[in-house]
Amino acid sequence: MRPWKTLRKRTIYDQAPWLVVELHAVELPDGRVIPDWPWIKTPDYINVVAITADDTFLCFRQIKYGIAGETLALIGGYLNPGEQPQAAAIRELREETGYEALEWIDLGHYLVDPNRGVATGHLYLARGARCVRMPDSDDLEEQRLLFLSREELESALANGEFKVLAWAATVALALKQE
Repeated sequence: MRPWKTLRKRTIYDQAPWLVVELHAVELPDGRVIPDWPWIKTPDYINVVAITADDTFLCFRQIKYGIAGETLALIGGYLNPGEQPQAAAIRELREETGYEALEWIDLGHYLVDPNRGVATGHLYLARGARCVRMPDSDDLEEQRLLFLSREELESALANGEFKVLAWAATVALALKQE
């Protein structure tokens, strides 16, 4: 199999760092050319499932602009320019919850929409989380920190309470580790 070839790119919308939309001219392996293939750039991000020393899982109940009603949510956020994914995960856990973790397990990194660009999600399990300070989050959403048992987390996952695919996938991968 042969890859597609990018012939040229042009930016049609630039709201960096949050969103850049490009149109690519791409050549298919059979020689056909698609002149306006949409390509979307958004920052890479992290999601963290954190579990405390007493085996409770940290998550949030929150309202998000693009989600109808309340949802359960994980610790998460965008990588800063030049920031390594695990460093971002450590930072976001501390900022959003005031917790630090003793052990970090990389659950993998996944492309969100590889045919259109978008972002890469870096997923982590943080074990042995303990409170070290008050949260100092700059999140726009109103959120309430929850402490769930494994059974409560499994039930929430099974009942669709994590309304974002990346959060549900991170929880499922983390539960396989525990």
